[in-house]
Amino acid sequence: MKLQRILMTTEFSSLDLRPELLQAVSALGYTEATPIQAGIIPHMLNGADVFGQAQTGTGKTAAFALPILQNIQTGGRLPQALVLAPTRELALQVAEAFSALGKFCQVRVLAVYGGSPYVPQIKALKQGVDVVVGTPGRLIDLLERKSLDLSAVRTLVLDEADEMLSMGFIDEIEKLIAATPGERQTTLFSATLPSAIRRLAERYLRDPQTVAIEREQVTVAAIEQRYYLVNEADKTAALTRLFEVEQIGSALIFVRTRAGTGELAVELTRRGFPSEAINGDLAQEARERTLNRFRKGQIKVLVATDVAARGLDIENISHVFNYDLPDEAAEIYVHRIGRTGRAGRTGIAISLVTPREKRRLREIEAFTHQKLTRLEIPSEEQILAHRQDELLEQVQTWLARGRCKQERALVETLVAAGTDPLDIAAAALKLARGGEKQRPIAKMSEVTERPAYRERGSAPRRFHEDGPRRSGGSRERSRSSHEQGMVRLSMSLGRRHGIRPSDVVGAIAFHADIPGSTIGRISIEDGHTLVDVPEALVGQVLSRERYSFRRQPFTLERAD
Repeated sequence: MKLQRILMTTEFSSLDLRPELLQAVSALGYTEATPIQAGIIPHMLNGADVFGQAQTGTGKTAAFALPILQNIQTGGRLPQALVLAPTRELALQVAEAFSALGKFCQVRVLAVYGGSPYVPQIKALKQGVDVVVGTPGRLIDLLERKSLDLSAVRTLVLDEADEMLSMGFIDEIEKLIAATPGERQTTLFSATLPSAIRRLAERYLRDPQTVAIEREQVTVAAIEQRYYLVNEADKTAALTRLFEVEQIGSALIFVRTRAGTGELAVELTRRGFPSEAINGDLAQEARERTLNRFRKGQIKVLVATDVAARGLDIENISHVFNYDLPDEAAEIYVHRIGRTGRAGRTGIAISLVTPREKRRLREIEAFTHQKLTRLEIPSEEQILAHRQDELLEQVQTWLARGRCKQERALVETLVAAGTDPLDIAAAALKLARGGEKQRPIAKMSEVTERPAYRERGSAPRRFHEDGPRRSGGSRERSRSSHEQGMVRLSMSLGRRHGIRPSDVVGAIAFHADIPGSTIGRISIEDGHTLVDVPEALVGQVLSRERYSFRRQPFTLERAD
């Protein structure tokens, strides 16, 4: 696909939109279209399929909403437009945008998503809606209940398609596409261009017009980029040690999963660093309250997923932490760190990298043409020295201010009673350091950079598929892990089921909600598969009741 790069802006009045739409746009305070709107709207108005590469925050919602609203014929019962979104939060945002832009057109818009009652959504569909915006899972549920009829859909939009694919929604997406008419207009938006997105576009878009805004240009000179090599199990400990020595105004921490955001925020708070999480499970009202507290400086640390942070526009973020590196595209890394170092200010981007992620780190460096600086996690001695320096600095500041009259009077009383002034000062400092007890310095294990190899040969263990020996039948395999800290599990699918190492990683990581990068050696047998997972994650993996691969259910159990 050849991308058309859009750099200009255009007056909305020149885009041949209905007066009602221009009135709504004007009421919202807009006169000029953003580059992505100027590129997308004319193609969609002409009925073409469109592939758009754009991040949230570029105005892409209006880019597809305005052409859809232009062509809506109100009064019918069945939806004429369907928008797929990866999260409840985004579905609500898109639906709200449709309602605002279509306020003078009497357009009926419905947002459907999991975690909300079925009855109001089903009732609204029976009464008739023009535009449905929803998450794949709930849309499939309504489709299977015969409550959702997509036979009249004229325009289909896949919003943030890369995120939907990374969340494992490909089967649901294809089923929903199959339920719409073949003669429809399809528009696909993606912030990144992995191969899976290109395949999806090639399969479902007909001669698409492809438009991309220029990628956000990060002023690398204004952002200090560094990384720390740590073991996966030590990431939280490393983060708290860095919090001890970094001069943090406000920090945004990126975590791979929704569950991970909440767990990390709770753990940081427990360790003395108050934090809050934003993710797709958070209601819009709760999200706004959290963001407002962050903007006002009432909380300094925000933990988020990439999806939840999309569209997040907050100034004065001093630090961006990549607790987990982005899974695929280096562009996501660039977009993350671009949230610091804005408006001429300097910023700091810190990545916690495991030995297995060093290859991904090199890909990021190649993409940004910038080598990240490697530093060592602060030692216990360095942190204690830093705490002492901070305390002395605070004491000197108050001495310079001379605003301690009441405290001086107390000291004079104690001295008059015969107490040594040095003992008084020592006791006061002891009290001042009381809060440090709430921040014990977390222990960390030594990082082994040498990759794990098989006992013989040079093939790396990760994603390695062992085959039977060609002489004398099959060999006896060890049922326990060869890697320290790993536990071997047995998966009830094997070679005859068509499973590959990447399938094993994808299925377990998705259902168990663990990073795929943590999964170790894989040995695929004819009827089952042996797979190593970190001991710390075994409970989480085995607690999941349902696993499936290409709709084939499977079980996981300890191999010992």
